[in-house]
Amino acid sequence: MCASHVIIGDGIAGSSAAETIREQDPDADITVITEEGEALYNRILIKEFAKGKLPEAPVSIHDPDWYDERDIDLQLNTVVTSVDTDAHEVHTHEGDVYEYDKLLVATGGTPTQLPVDNSDAEGVHHFWTFEDARAIKEDAEAAENGVVVGAGLLGIDLAAICGAQDVEAHYLMRGNAWWRYALSEEGAEIIHDALRENGVTPVFDSGVDHFETDDEGRIEAAIDPNGERFEADFAGVAIGLDFNTEFLRGSGLELDDGIVVDEYLQTNVEDVYAAGDITQFHDVVLGERAQNGAWGSAKEQGSIAGQNMVADAEAERFEWVSSYSITHFDFPFLSFGHPTLGDDYVEKKYDEGTWRRVVLKDGKVIGGVLIGDLAPQSGLKKLARQQVDVTGKEELLLAESIDVEAFEEAAPAE
Repeated sequence: MCASHVIIGDGIAGSSAAETIREQDPDADITVITEEGEALYNRILIKEFAKGKLPEAPVSIHDPDWYDERDIDLQLNTVVTSVDTDAHEVHTHEGDVYEYDKLLVATGGTPTQLPVDNSDAEGVHHFWTFEDARAIKEDAEAAENGVVVGAGLLGIDLAAICGAQDVEAHYLMRGNAWWRYALSEEGAEIIHDALRENGVTPVFDSGVDHFETDDEGRIEAAIDPNGERFEADFAGVAIGLDFNTEFLRGSGLELDDGIVVDEYLQTNVEDVYAAGDITQFHDVVLGERAQNGAWGSAKEQGSIAGQNMVADAEAERFEWVSSYSITHFDFPFLSFGHPTLGDDYVEKKYDEGTWRRVVLKDGKVIGGVLIGDLAPQSGLKKLARQQVDVTGKEELLLAESIDVEAFEEAAPAE
């Protein structure tokens, strides 16, 4: 009898799992269920589309024919309302029931809304889906003034869109630097200067107290907690994700701001797996539970989950040092691993456009940020993957090139 695999979510995690399952089991029944009205697209490229740099065509990755050719049943515009893990059933808003032998939940999240007045006004945008990108592009092209809220990796995409669309924008940040949990002021200033060069003004120790709107309910201005008023007919908000777990209530799955899984992407419930942004997974590099929203991480999680679902065993562990690139400026930027965690770090500014921070935990590399020169990334990521103890050799992490063997030779014997 053919195994039945149901995947909830058609982002890169769900799609990667479906592809892996089909490759490893040509006879499996595979159903992919998604709330979205279109098949998989590239979440990395939608920012370039919103900037006006790309047409729609390269952004889409799969069309319905891709699923047909692989005998994968794709259900678009379908909302899962509940999962009965005892009966091995998935229930949808239209009353349909999908039975499964193995289930993968890869539903990701939805952007968190600012808890302030008029945060749902016309002209206030969140950036997550292709549909969001289309609306942002249309509004940004017509806007003169804008504000961006959220001093992190998603917020800077909205700032770059404003710059590319000639929107005179203010970037309202709660702290004294962009992504202050991962960058010092010295490193962040490289980003601040690049933003200014693109017509986006960083405003520190700020934020949004409320939005003002016109008589038709469209944003006119943002008022920050200091009472300063910023005119805006466009606003971009990126302050985090709310994870889609409501439909899992009563399922028995362990939930903790997402779905808790082990290093095999298994949940605490038999035959149920999870992958992608929604997972609180056991990170074998960090040695504790972690969450990661990077595209590469989600793709690898989907593939690993798919392999374990087909094998019906703990066949492959998820071992991954993720990375995230920003390509908006005339210099490269890359973060890897867990740059906001750890108990120690070393950093150095090499010149006006080159800076590096490497983050450590218990004497081992767990993450970092590279600006300007990305060449050391492979060596640093290898040190993280292999969990080499660099105690006493920390300054070598700032060398122009990373000699992994030198650290391995110095590593204490186990």
